[in-house]
Amino acid sequence: MIFDIEVKISLKEGMLNPEATQIERSLDLLGYEVKDAKTVEIIQFTMEEDSEDKVNEDVVDMCERLLCNPVIHDYEITVKAQ
Repeated sequence: MIFDIEVKISLKEGMLNPEATQIERSLDLLGYEVKDAKTVEIIQFTMEEDSEDKVNEDVVDMCERLLCNPVIHDYEITVKAQ
């Protein structure tokens, strides 16, 4: 089976996020009042595997080893069969 995978990576609560802070400041200068801005990185790809459980297991391993730093990042995995 072929699966569509989406991984959303964000900084953990309490971590400094200079990119989001700069976005808030810039939007404020443009006249928009924005609070609690967050940035999220979204990675999308497909995988061919026998089961959704195996895909989930592999994607968690990818996140822990390469796609994010588990010390400072949270991640959310969405898997959908095609």
